[in-house]
Amino acid sequence: MTVIGVTGPTGAGKTTLLQEVERLGGGVIDCDAVYHEMLERDTTLQDRLEKEFGPLRDGSDRIDRKKLGTIVFSDPERLETLNAIAWAAVTDRVSALLEEYRRQGRGLAAVDAIALLESPLRELCQLTVAVLAPPEVRVRRIMDREGISQDYAWARVKAQKPDGYFVENCDHVLVNDWETAEEFAQKAQEFLEPIYTQSL
Repeated sequence: MTVIGVTGPTGAGKTTLLQEVERLGGGVIDCDAVYHEMLERDTTLQDRLEKEFGPLRDGSDRIDRKKLGTIVFSDPERLETLNAIAWAAVTDRVSALLEEYRRQGRGLAAVDAIALLESPLRELCQLTVAVLAPPEVRVRRIMDREGISQDYAWARVKAQKPDGYFVENCDHVLVNDWETAEEFAQKAQEFLEPIYTQSL
């Protein structure tokens, strides 16, 4: 099974690429969703976080993410500690999910993570691909998708890593400057099919 690490800034079109992976019968792992689910249900992770940062559970026995955020985001050292704990937990869970996909006989899997390149998740992937798009295109997509103002969308875009970072650190780059998602889907399909074929 070939494992592709997918990354890139918000609004570039990663979802379209991931949908093409699924269309080929591949498995897709959204690391953001994995982490949020673990914050709600994984008592080992919850205990580890509370040991480090103090009481964090809310009335539903889930980690209060806002409370955790308040603790770490103004303190770079504590944020680094949180990232190390989170990445270790998510990497273990993603490894287990990939093993399940292997048992199912899937030829392809994609690990979707915004911080893929800075985390241990990268080691789970045979190759990495960044999906990029021009900033003004990303702003428009974010506004349409989330119903936010243009100023807020631009602030989100400017806060993320520059394209050059992804170009330098990824094995492949797909630029999504197409007018429609269907056109980019075709491009993503052309990129994925040889990888899928080789993995069979």
